[in-house]
Amino acid sequence: MTALGQAMPYTFDFDLTNGILRCRLSGRVTDGVLQEFFQVGSQHARRTHPTAGVVDLSEVTSFDVSAETIRQIAKSAPVLADPGLQRIVIAPTPHLFGMMRMFATQGEEIRPNLHVVRTEKEAWAILVVQDPQFKLLETQ
Repeated sequence: MTALGQAMPYTFDFDLTNGILRCRLSGRVTDGVLQEFFQVGSQHARRTHPTAGVVDLSEVTSFDVSAETIRQIAKSAPVLADPGLQRIVIAPTPHLFGMMRMFATQGEEIRPNLHVVRTEKEAWAILVVQDPQFKLLETQ
């Protein structure tokens, strides 16, 4: 819950078998929500030591994030510290796909293995995973 008692617009879960940290955003995403999401994601990554990460934007209804915020986050320390790890963003709509491609291009040097895809099926194919089993992580 947020300070105002509203549900957080993101959740984190982990597939222990495959070592995948999945982060899902939903509803309205703003500059502040995205910045907080990256901070919380880094905390979960330090706790779980994932071998891959997936950000799922399938439930986002409104993406009110400035291009400047995308550039700033792309240039900041990645959630997964190891640049060799696979990172996938599921961005099903044209607007989200374009914004995430901009993110990938801006942060290419520090996130060389970032893939932007449109479906979960594409994400699992890149990670060579057939049926991941995720368990919800508590946000501290």
